[in-house]
Amino acid sequence: MEDQHTQIEVLISDDHPVFRDGLRRLLESEEGIRVVAEACDGEETLRLVRQFKPRILLLDLAMPKGTGLETLRVLSQSGIPTRTILLTASIEKEQVLEALQLGARGIVLKDSTIQVILKSIRCVNEEQFWVGQESVSDLIQALRRLMPQHRASEAKKNFGLTSRELQVIALIVAGYTNKDLATKLGISEHTAKHHLTNIFDKLGVSNRLELVLFAINQQLIKEE
Repeated sequence: MEDQHTQIEVLISDDHPVFRDGLRRLLESEEGIRVVAEACDGEETLRLVRQFKPRILLLDLAMPKGTGLETLRVLSQSGIPTRTILLTASIEKEQVLEALQLGARGIVLKDSTIQVILKSIRCVNEEQFWVGQESVSDLIQALRRLMPQHRASEAKKNFGLTSRELQVIALIVAGYTNKDLATKLGISEHTAKHHLTNIFDKLGVSNRLELVLFAINQQLIKEE
């Protein structure tokens, strides 16, 4: 039986009180989930996230006093480990990409069933991504579909990357962990991490997701 310490703490952020109340009731009827607070706008969301530091933030895209994306942008700089799921009536592909770049871990439409919302919460709680109706273990394929395609005739830049670093990028985009990457290339895990640090510095990215987005957008890897 789950106790308070193992419950997934959730903060609901939406400017429609009826929707918030209904969602809270549905979530709290589920074992293992506890709603710690509700927010009605971007400013209140930031205040309550700082106060409660919930595991999961269900964040509406369109809100007063700071949209969902604006709120995400501030949270991405806060260092608070809360994981955000955008819960929205509609969203454009460009907004999905921006949300992922700003640190969102999930995108769920409001007309989804409560079972889908619950699955997204549990999925994101377990370090995975959720986009639409499913857990995204193939996040890279999802990003490939979302990223705008450049013309094949456009000149490619290598941004000062070595051939080995380009190999590392290709494996990261393919979903390899540092350990698997090291095994594949016949190098130590320490060396793999060193290559990754150099790549981050050269490209001005700070994490693997940003690297994947950059690599796909700039065509740093060959399409299979």
